[in-house]
Amino acid sequence: MKTYVFDASAVLAFLEQKPSARKVNELLKDAMRRRSRILMSAVNYGEVYSYALREYGAERARTAIRAVFPLPISVVDATPERALAAAEVKARYKLYYADSFAAALCFEEKGTLVTSDSDFRRLGHGFPAIWLKS
Repeated sequence: MKTYVFDASAVLAFLEQKPSARKVNELLKDAMRRRSRILMSAVNYGEVYSYALREYGAERARTAIRAVFPLPISVVDATPERALAAAEVKARYKLYYADSFAAALCFEEKGTLVTSDSDFRRLGHGFPAIWLKS
């Protein structure tokens, strides 16, 4: 089964109905049909909420995060082991620490990253990713 890892930009594209929301919606439908699975680090999940708080305020942020809850996205805990793996990714590829959690989860689960964040290009051409238009 194909595994996708969403970073915050993938979920935000869906919530804000950006042009790339169509691709995110296709991936969500596949996961609902159990053709694939979608994972997201709890750290990146928190980034979605943080962004919504900053941009729209507390009430709309809570509404947005409630809209994410029923989606077929498994939020993966940031365990001590995952924190260390993310730190190694951060040091090696010079990513932001939160982005490193998404990348480390991809490495751990042999998943494909779904993102619009060009910083992930530092991982190289061999790193599997679906690049969303921002």
